[in-house]
Amino acid sequence: MASFDNVLLTKAYGGRLCKALGIRLVTNPLIVQLAKNAGFDALFIDLEHSTASLADASAIACAGLLSGLTPFVRVPFQCGIGFVQQVLDGGAMGVIFPHIHSEADARAAIAACKFPPLGRRSMWGQQPALGLRTMPFNKVIEVCDSVGSSVLLMIETFDSIENIDSIASVEGVDALLVGCLDLSTDMGIPGKFESREFRTALETISAACQRHGKLMAIAGLYNNPEIQDWAINTLKVRFMVCQQDSNILAAGLKQCAVGVISVDRTASIHSKSRASNIRVNLK
Repeated sequence: MASFDNVLLTKAYGGRLCKALGIRLVTNPLIVQLAKNAGFDALFIDLEHSTASLADASAIACAGLLSGLTPFVRVPFQCGIGFVQQVLDGGAMGVIFPHIHSEADARAAIAACKFPPLGRRSMWGQQPALGLRTMPFNKVIEVCDSVGSSVLLMIETFDSIENIDSIASVEGVDALLVGCLDLSTDMGIPGKFESREFRTALETISAACQRHGKLMAIAGLYNNPEIQDWAINTLKVRFMVCQQDSNILAAGLKQCAVGVISVDRTASIHSKSRASNIRVNLK
């Protein structure tokens, strides 16, 4: 058996929400402890929209494993099977594939993540998901394919929705993860998550997930409790990227500066002093 829990299997498939923190800016593995303290269940380690390296992703993923937070890594678009293999060998318990358009894309993702005969992943016996313990290769394949290599496919374009049933029907896919900003942008309504058109798209994805026994996941609905409520309790979203580290830092920094500015009287004193000096010089 795997040395660590995969919350997609132990929590999300049990009907409970898994809360993930997006990590794209902070590469120090200590961020995992902060995420745990805050109550997150999983990590969304982003290698698509960041300059983080494979080594960074591995360090954060392994810190997640040891801290009880399941690490998932989003790989760059069309990164290739070799890159996916390195992500999994580095400690990810699942891979997030962006820009899935078709059933063929979904099958390619499965092939990259699973060992033969299900896929084309190359064998390496010492897997972080197994605690680097040695075991018979057939057991490595069994455990890694079933628990240690979840496949999450991102639905981010309108043609993905047109093909949603064929994508969701692919065996081995664990979750369809809606990238809200890219999807709304592709639909010509960037960021208009409250629109009827966008909500209808999410309802279509939710229905397909339920028909085919897949989890619905979502990213990008940040700081919007009303839509988050609807997504979780009506659409049955069970994996949510709740926020990104860069957004949290930006908001916290602004709040800190604004708070200090609100009690700073030196600016007005300096302005009065400067005005007085100007008057003196004009005399």
